[in-house]
Amino acid sequence: MTAALRKRTRRAACALISTSLAGLANFAAHAEIVVTANDGKMVLENGSAVVRKQPLPDTVSVIDFTDGALKLLGEVPAPASVVGPPPSVAIAPHGAFALVTGAMKLDPADPTKTVPDDKLSVIDLKSTPPKVLATLQAGAGAAGVSINRAGTLALVANRSEGTVSVFTISGRTLAPVGKIQLGDAKSGPSHAVFSHDGATALVTRDGDSKISLLTVDGSKVEYAKRDLSAGIRPYDIDVTGSAAAIVGNVGASSGDNDSISLIDMTAKPIRVVTTVTVGQTPEAVKMSPDGNYVAVTVMNGSNKPSASPFFNDFGLLKVYKISGTDLTPVTEAKIGHWCQGMVWSKDSKYVVAQCMVENELIAFSFDGKALNKTSTLKMQVSPAGIRTAEP
Repeated sequence: MTAALRKRTRRAACALISTSLAGLANFAAHAEIVVTANDGKMVLENGSAVVRKQPLPDTVSVIDFTDGALKLLGEVPAPASVVGPPPSVAIAPHGAFALVTGAMKLDPADPTKTVPDDKLSVIDLKSTPPKVLATLQAGAGAAGVSINRAGTLALVANRSEGTVSVFTISGRTLAPVGKIQLGDAKSGPSHAVFSHDGATALVTRDGDSKISLLTVDGSKVEYAKRDLSAGIRPYDIDVTGSAAAIVGNVGASSGDNDSISLIDMTAKPIRVVTTVTVGQTPEAVKMSPDGNYVAVTVMNGSNKPSASPFFNDFGLLKVYKISGTDLTPVTEAKIGHWCQGMVWSKDSKYVVAQCMVENELIAFSFDGKALNKTSTLKMQVSPAGIRTAEP
């Protein structure tokens, strides 16, 4: 990185911190927050993700979205990446801190390229402005991250080395306690989620199209040597409640319709029970806190070259009803380009989606029948990862 580029980066980081000071004045009074991880390195140019000519600092943003109204509370510079599924953020059950991974960084030898990174940042959400408490090492390509409901354990999927990192949590302090080898470096562990009771975990592997089952006993986490089969390239995965999990299968990026799959967590053994097509590239999946619905951000070809026969000038936010082991389409809404993750409000009445090209968050109300836009929030850095404190 040149001296001039370093100077511009420092100026941009200072500006972001100054902005955050005003927005966080009443942080403690807000009960409904979302945390986003923002990638300042990458931009989409006619269907190709490339490094910006003038990279910005990666940041983490704290946002109030009470009643579907989006308001930036504060930001702090920290490593983040659009590479990997959108749950590159996890919030502790008590809401005191967030964990954020940074799967890729600028190549020190060639800043026009990126290379895998292993960073896991601990972000203090109670300070004004938010601050980085610690920076730890997970594994190469650190991507999806989750915290168990007890707030005692965290898992990080390392996409570039075929492993899952395990960390114990005491207060706001994390300690590494080992790695689980799932496959070779190309197996692509993408996201890891705990079951509702914390006794098991599921890990998507988009490199070899498997979903691996882990057993959890205290701080001891082991590969159960059992893999589920859903669709081509399982990527994002979510668990809400004890009955089901949902996984998005991003496919081969060949223009074909891709799918989401429902996993019955009550079956013995746990198994995939339903798969439905949703369109091109379901980037993110999220179950509503009440367990009745699944929201999906679908690329819909919006990330392809404009001359591609599979290009569409918009992405889609879709909602499906969960009825036992059935998934039924309810409604959909157009969103922007190269859109990443989404989250539900605690009462399951609002959904917030994030779009990289437009540099914005979009909030919708949901009444069980339709999605209606309530607000948008423009971001200084492209939003790539997202999470709320989950039930």
